[in-house]
Amino acid sequence: MATVTKRELDTAALEGQVRGQVIAPGDPGYEEARQVHNAMIDRRPALIVRAADIADVISVVNFARERLPDVPFHEADMTSFDLGSRFDAVVCMFSSIGYARTEERLGSAVASMARHLDSGGVLVVEPWLTPEVWLDRHVGAVFVDEPELKIARMNVSQRDGDVSIVDFQYLVGTPDAVEHFSERHELGLFTVDQHLDAFKAAGLEAEHDPEGPMGRGLYVAIR
Repeated sequence: MATVTKRELDTAALEGQVRGQVIAPGDPGYEEARQVHNAMIDRRPALIVRAADIADVISVVNFARERLPDVPFHEADMTSFDLGSRFDAVVCMFSSIGYARTEERLGSAVASMARHLDSGGVLVVEPWLTPEVWLDRHVGAVFVDEPELKIARMNVSQRDGDVSIVDFQYLVGTPDAVEHFSERHELGLFTVDQHLDAFKAAGLEAEHDPEGPMGRGLYVAIR
């Protein structure tokens, strides 16, 4: 009699809810997919999802909520969120702050994060690119070449005023099919002074590291 593990059931259930690829331990590409930029972090998650769109992200969060009822999950706008608690540290990494798009919303986002800090707490923000280093019409490409997984991601960067626009085009090949999908990212191009002004307006003392973990810089601010 054949048996089915809980992991296999979870994988099948999640695959039925998302467009993107669901990767489990032992699958082709798992070792690469589980890696993060910080090499000090070594985790082996039960499932990894390469989300194809926002709907996939929502499905994965709901999936996790069902299986982890005692763990709180929060969905909110970074410019206005309120968790009802204060913390010793708040972290905003991987250039997420760029999605604020405008200087006004940048200030609102920093203020929202600052409200969640205890006295002496630290806010760490990794910025998106500044206007002076943005390369318009830059052609970018990233490739994955595994025995049963081929991925090509390409884009041409554009700019509309102080907003950068990146339209990613994906080709994903597996033994079952070759699929194409795209995603559009719009991120504000903020100067160092605009960031520092936002921290100051939120009542924080900030320092700027021009290098940071990925070459985009890093802001460390104390309340």
